[in-house]
Amino acid sequence: MIFRALIVLCLIWGCNFVVMKVANAYFTPELFVTYRFLSGAAVLLAVAFFTKLPPPPRKFWGWIVLSGFFQIAAGSVILQNCFKYLDAGLTSVVNYTMPLWVTLLAAIFLHEPLTRKKIVGVALSIVGVGVLMNVDVSGELPAILMALTAAICWAVGNVIMKAKLSECNTISLTTWQMAVGAVMLAIYTAAFIETSVTWTPLGIVCLLYNGILASAIAFILWVFVLQHMEASKASISILGVPVVSVVAGVLLLGEPLTLSIVLGMLMVLAGIFIVQHS
Repeated sequence: MIFRALIVLCLIWGCNFVVMKVANAYFTPELFVTYRFLSGAAVLLAVAFFTKLPPPPRKFWGWIVLSGFFQIAAGSVILQNCFKYLDAGLTSVVNYTMPLWVTLLAAIFLHEPLTRKKIVGVALSIVGVGVLMNVDVSGELPAILMALTAAICWAVGNVIMKAKLSECNTISLTTWQMAVGAVMLAIYTAAFIETSVTWTPLGIVCLLYNGILASAIAFILWVFVLQHMEASKASISILGVPVVSVVAGVLLLGEPLTLSIVLGMLMVLAGIFIVQHS
């Protein structure tokens, strides 16, 4: 069940890097992320209401707010802004350095063993992601640092969830974490951002894909995986997402399938296998 959830998650989030890149043509980045998580939270709140799912116990709310800030609000709005300066593939590569930060943070705060085999797997996958996209960062350092910041925010949120929220119901935690993050984004966008939007059928499809699939459904899957697997193993496993991003670029944007892409995919998958069996 966990590995099937990982496969679906990699497919949804992998294709979403193309979708998010396209969305910036129709929405201000902050506005798009706000709409994305408001719609995702609305779907999840409706599910919670009709299934009579209670909110998480009071003792968890401080950590839900904190993880919602890092994982939903801060990380996502920084990432969406990266698409103004970087292409979808490169943004995906840098964002998926997240497992490196999770592995290090989990070793420090969760006391998860940082074995030699796990280090080899992480290093191989990270190098594979770089080879996968044939990264050239010259002249793009500020944007690269933005994407790294988004990855670190995501990692911090993941470690908080693993350390403090693993006892929460998966759907309930996802629902309220997303709702809290969406409210933060709405307040920030209304107060500080000059927004613009061009409503087109493609723009609406981008928003629906992000709100329903990439937010509501995918985040439920991610919290489920994180609650049933070591944080470091879960994080390295979704390095399959950049692989899907490459395939989506080839199929949807006509990008070439080069030798470096094939080699990078093999390295990523090999690293995932090593970590999963460490």
